[in-house]
Amino acid sequence: MKKRVYGIIGIKSIMSNWNADFSGYPKSTSDGEVFGSDKALKYPMKKMWDDNGEKVLYIKSYKIDDDSKKKDEVKLRPRSLKERYEKIFEVSDLATEKDSRNVVKNLFLATDVKQFGATFAEAKNNISITGAVQINQGFNIYDGHSVEEQQILSPFRNPKDKKEKSNNKNQNSQQVEDEVKEQKSTTLGTKIVSSEAHYIYPFVVNPKAYNNYVEMKVTDGYTEEDYKKFKEAALISATAFNTNSKTGCENEISIFVETDEELYLPSLASFIEFRKENSKGIFTLKFKKLFESLDQRINNVEIYYNPYDTEFENKIEGEKYKYFNIFTREEVK
Repeated sequence: MKKRVYGIIGIKSIMSNWNADFSGYPKSTSDGEVFGSDKALKYPMKKMWDDNGEKVLYIKSYKIDDDSKKKDEVKLRPRSLKERYEKIFEVSDLATEKDSRNVVKNLFLATDVKQFGATFAEAKNNISITGAVQINQGFNIYDGHSVEEQQILSPFRNPKDKKEKSNNKNQNSQQVEDEVKEQKSTTLGTKIVSSEAHYIYPFVVNPKAYNNYVEMKVTDGYTEEDYKKFKEAALISATAFNTNSKTGCENEISIFVETDEELYLPSLASFIEFRKENSKGIFTLKFKKLFESLDQRINNVEIYYNPYDTEFENKIEGEKYKYFNIFTREEVK
């Protein structure tokens, strides 16, 4: 592929939790800015590719562990990186592979590695591949964000045995009654969500990242087909990824700026703002002057968005600029 691509991927989160920290709250910086990690965006992409039958290396998968020393004990456990590699590339034992070039060739056959790169340190292999696609952290740009907590009640009684409690002679009747109530209904936990958040992730696609590997003849480089796979995932993967915490998250806007190979642009996330007006989302695009000054080096700009509840302020017009419905892919004029 003989071009660079710069852009942004916007994720809308309504009464959901796009990327939680270990406390369960939406991830934030030390000064309180809510953001999503690049891993949070990459995972739905990898899950979509995996569901479509693509080879995906860096994703959790499970195996039945029947090697336990205890008889009749079978456990379900996650695969190690070595085991995942051996499964998707149909290798009996990675440790017996003496030629690292074969390992690198296999790695480039995995869609997620071809897109995002890899760090692979297994069975005496120490391989680091810088991905052609680099995605930065995505910050929430909506000022109306707040955190909501919901108590979740268990449909099951407390697992403590009633007879065991009643045999405790030190308990009075009130304590026994309280424990019986606890058996009937108990709080399971708390679900924490964002009322509304709009995350903007900047990204860049640099096909030249693989030039050295092309010279070594371990890959054909980053191709137009690879770019199409990334582009498709950038448009629908979050919307398609439905889990309990992610229901309410969807791809809201994606912008792709295709340029010549030698053009270097700043992060486009700093050129976009968002506000709500009459229940509609308003994006303000502020890169018009930047793009006009580099018009000869920009091939085209594609903007995908939800036209049903989203509008633009400072909408950029011109022959190179096209707007599309993010769901139907039809051009919006």
